[in-house]
Amino acid sequence: MRMSGHRSTTEPVDDDNPYWISFSDIMSGLLVIFVLASLALILELTVTKFEVNDAIREIAKAEQVRRDILQDIEEALKEKNINVQISDNHTVLRIPENILSFANNEYLIPEAGGMKETVIEIGRVLFSAIAKGNRWKHLDTIFAEGHTDCRPSLRHMGNWGLSTFRAITVWNYWNENLPDAMRLSNLKNHLGDPLFSVSGYGATRPVQLVQITEEEFQKNRRIDIRFTVRRPALEEFENIKKLLEE
Repeated sequence: MRMSGHRSTTEPVDDDNPYWISFSDIMSGLLVIFVLASLALILELTVTKFEVNDAIREIAKAEQVRRDILQDIEEALKEKNINVQISDNHTVLRIPENILSFANNEYLIPEAGGMKETVIEIGRVLFSAIAKGNRWKHLDTIFAEGHTDCRPSLRHMGNWGLSTFRAITVWNYWNENLPDAMRLSNLKNHLGDPLFSVSGYGATRPVQLVQITEEEFQKNRRIDIRFTVRRPALEEFENIKKLLEE
């Protein structure tokens, strides 16, 4: 008796087909790609974190240098009986009216009261504090700022012009009378540009809000010295932001 053979239902594997890929091979490949992409993302985020931290450290260091400069100036001038004030969150050196003040509607440094000698001494101390340890590398600009009281000025360009002329007068007096080795105009910022500049605010930033008496008016006829620090460029922060958003 002839028995029929068992017929296999399994289809033969086409070993000669180079395009045949099993499901497990596909999953393995995808897993490798996923792992590589994850590693690339982790590396990118790590680099971005370091960039952010570097930027923060740079700002913090610059701000500490500014604090040190202002405190050194304050202490050095105090030893010479010149009492200045640090204000605006350690960004401004304020010269009170008893040290330097201007006559009403005038921009020349008064002859009386030893004010010219005081201005020169302030310039000397400024130079020494900024040049010490190359601190200028952390600064962007130092402004000699002129201010006026609230009464309108009939001079050219009004209070804006008057306050600017006051700042220019102090700046010119420094350059004309400081020793050559201590010229503030020789100081550069981190980009190699002149460190000092002048500005005028008119009556817009009074330290004495009530202005009725002559003493009250006089408090606002003053010079401030504002220190701005070096900061990372906006483009650097924008690039970091783009990386974080991707």
